[in-house]
Amino acid sequence: MNFQRNLLLVPLFILIAGCQFRAEPGPSDQNLLIFTADIRDQKQTIHNFGASDAWSAQFVGENWPLEKREQIADLLFSTEMDSAGHPEGIGLSAWRFNIGAGSARQGEDSGIDDPWRRSESFLSADSTYNWSSQQGQQWFIDAAYLRGARTFTGFVNSPPILLTRNRMAFGDGGSRANIAPEQYDAFADYLANIATHFKEKGTPLTYISPVNEPQWDWSEGNGQEGTPYQNSEIAGVVSALDKAIQEYGLDTKIEIPETAQIDFLYGGKLEGRSKQTEFFFGDESTVNNIPSLAHKMAGHSYFTTYPVYEMIDKRRQLWEDMQQIDPDLEYWMSEFCILGDVGDGLQGNGRDLGIDSGLYVARVMHYDLTVANASAWQWWLAVSPYDYKDGLVYIDHDMNDGRVYDSKILWSMGNFSRFIRPGAIRVGMTRSDGLTPIEAENGVFSSAYIHQESGQFTSIIINYGSLPRNVRLELDSIDIENVSEFKRYITSAGSSLERQEPVDYGDPISIPARSIVTLITDIPDLQR
Repeated sequence: MNFQRNLLLVPLFILIAGCQFRAEPGPSDQNLLIFTADIRDQKQTIHNFGASDAWSAQFVGENWPLEKREQIADLLFSTEMDSAGHPEGIGLSAWRFNIGAGSARQGEDSGIDDPWRRSESFLSADSTYNWSSQQGQQWFIDAAYLRGARTFTGFVNSPPILLTRNRMAFGDGGSRANIAPEQYDAFADYLANIATHFKEKGTPLTYISPVNEPQWDWSEGNGQEGTPYQNSEIAGVVSALDKAIQEYGLDTKIEIPETAQIDFLYGGKLEGRSKQTEFFFGDESTVNNIPSLAHKMAGHSYFTTYPVYEMIDKRRQLWEDMQQIDPDLEYWMSEFCILGDVGDGLQGNGRDLGIDSGLYVARVMHYDLTVANASAWQWWLAVSPYDYKDGLVYIDHDMNDGRVYDSKILWSMGNFSRFIRPGAIRVGMTRSDGLTPIEAENGVFSSAYIHQESGQFTSIIINYGSLPRNVRLELDSIDIENVSEFKRYITSAGSSLERQEPVDYGDPISIPARSIVTLITDIPDLQR
């Protein structure tokens, strides 16, 4: 709310009389904000919301008491309601499985000081496969499947140490990949074997992501598995992996490039590691027509979210670049957490279970979905033991047992993931005050989605401001005769995706300060 602007609209004699400006305007007040969703103005299809199992799932899924594992899995994946009608979890529909490089068996000699960040590997030291490895992570992918998740991505930070140049799970600080071209076929065979294992166990990998953040050098000081890649090296790995996928008869697709920050997709100045959309999907691409390559660009939202005008502009540039290169190409936001100084008084250090971090994440999600037109949105650590803003669910820093903590980041993401289901279509939204995305950054903003098969309409309204605001939600380009009311769910400082009393269609809806409200109604005419 722009207090000064609205104050000028109040007659002077009322101000002299001492009348105070109302924090929550009534239905007839000129400050009523009207959002109008145009059902015919259809944007991108939303495929999923997800998170990754790195790194704590390896310990929690194997060592922690079953009751607590189930509690965590319910918070992440459940689509059930409790007896009061509140969601039991946030209904993640995608899960990212970290295919480890084997640094765990090297222990302290791995060069990775934190044992939580060392990963097991299915490939043993004698080059045989051990399918009982990564057991804790396998427990979580099974738990995700049992609760309805169906999109699984096997992602790789580093090739297995048996195949790397230096027999370590990180590079030498240069810009070349820590795997030689003559090992690409062996790497591809290794990944195809893993994909076959998951297919046979009933949780098939929808995608394999063979590289991760190839722009960074990933030397020993980074404290985790990782390797850089030149674009040409990624192309070589993709070609080899496609051949292996065909030979093994798999339906798995290849996801690339997991770019470290989205501006490397359309620009960047790192030689051989920039302008990745053009390199992989432009006219001169050597891999664009490979059968197993998914027709999408996967990127990470790190270091591009503040100031907000830059967040919006970078996402606009990404979308315009993709439209110019290939209008049918999708964008998937495949990793984000609050990393470094992101403005609004927030930085990555320090665990925060409160609403400030939750609202920040919700705003990033909003602009990723409405400006970059992301078709998927996936968080980094699903379960974190750290004193950092990187988790959805937090646990004590204990490999065997401890307490479980939910967070407002979890529930804020849940306003999207629980009610915008796979196959939903985002639709256009206008606002009566005509504010641009930049002008509304610290106020109230909204997005809308339709589910044609179920006939459900969903809108997410975020009030980033410190005052409540009355809004009205209208539906355009559709017969609203059968629309009677909106169900409401709120996340705020005092609520975690809590169900509220429904509100009649056409009535003003109070959006509390510093809150996220999801509105849902059924529109029979949407059904095919």
